[in-house]
Amino acid sequence: MLPWLHEYGGTLLVSVLLLSGLAAIAAKLLRDRKRGQSSCGCGCGNCPMAEACHPGKKNEP
Repeated sequence: MLPWLHEYGGTLLVSVLLLSGLAAIAAKLLRDRKRGQSSCGCGCGNCPMAEACHPGKKNEP
């Protein structure tokens, strides 16, 4: 087991770091969506896709 870990340890470490980063991003996006915040960070007044992000709300200029 030790030679295998020595050979693939760097790959495993990088993979774990990337997966944890993706999980953190997904959790943040889900948390923001539950709070009703937009993922783009700007107002939706002039956005043609406002109905897709916020169904039921009118697009107010």
